[in-house]
Amino acid sequence: MEYIKLQNSDLEVSRLCMGGCPMGGYGWGDVQEQELLDAIACAVENGINFFDTADTYGLGQSEKILAKGLGAKRKNVIIESKFGVRFGKEGTSYDNSPAYIQKCLEGTLQRLNTDYVDVYIVHYRDGKTPMADVVGKLEDLQKEGKLRYFGLSNIHEDGMAELEPFKRKFVCCQDEYSLACRKFETDLLKVRNEIGVTPLTWGSLGQGILTGKYDRNTNFEQNDRRSRDIYVNFHGEKLAKNLDIVDAMRPIAEAHKVSVAAVAIRFIMDHLKDSAVLVGAKRPAQIMGNLESIGWSLTPEELKTLDEISR
Repeated sequence: MEYIKLQNSDLEVSRLCMGGCPMGGYGWGDVQEQELLDAIACAVENGINFFDTADTYGLGQSEKILAKGLGAKRKNVIIESKFGVRFGKEGTSYDNSPAYIQKCLEGTLQRLNTDYVDVYIVHYRDGKTPMADVVGKLEDLQKEGKLRYFGLSNIHEDGMAELEPFKRKFVCCQDEYSLACRKFETDLLKVRNEIGVTPLTWGSLGQGILTGKYDRNTNFEQNDRRSRDIYVNFHGEKLAKNLDIVDAMRPIAEAHKVSVAAVAIRFIMDHLKDSAVLVGAKRPAQIMGNLESIGWSLTPEELKTLDEISR
């Protein structure tokens, strides 16, 4: 396994992070609890010590599954969870108020069956709570020992200015990034360079399109979010573009004797230096395929090919 230290922290994390959205059991087709538990065990056995979840994934179900899967191994891993999304009768909203942060963290700790979260992440900014209030509350919780560090998520150009006074306070920032989605690359690099955090990528396999398992004739059941047009990676011109990227990855995968998914992950690791890649998984076989991204590098020519076709 390859490890990096999160900026402004003493946390050494595996560059491959197991994403917990599928653990929520909602919107990813057929998801079996035992397979999830086996996948968590497989990850730990193979050197993955970094796990990402959120209170919104399955409305807490992801955190419960992760706790069950880790058991006594919890003390040996790094868990990050996220806060700030509300679900109500009027739909989804964002709330970063100190009172809501407190409420969210208490619920997360209970579901994770732990006394602390290693990294607590602002899932989305609410557009109203001053960042000073957010940081102040997180620092209070840090002093209480309920969280070790805190991070950011989904920060774009219009949210950069408010972070300036808080350089080196956060340890990481995650955003959607993959060969199928590079529209936030500039933002991710800017927050890395100017705020001084470690970049983390979610959607690293383009919701699965970059695994090479799907084609133009793929249809998803209604219980799979990818059946909806909003998941553009599987529809229209974007699907056609993504399949071209997959076609470019296949000979590279063959040359290195790895899975297509491993090439997609390796591109992020080699292109975004000192980053960690979040990849969701529903079963051990997916973990093993993702692990093929570790221990080698793309050649300059391969990087150039993938860079050009994905721009």
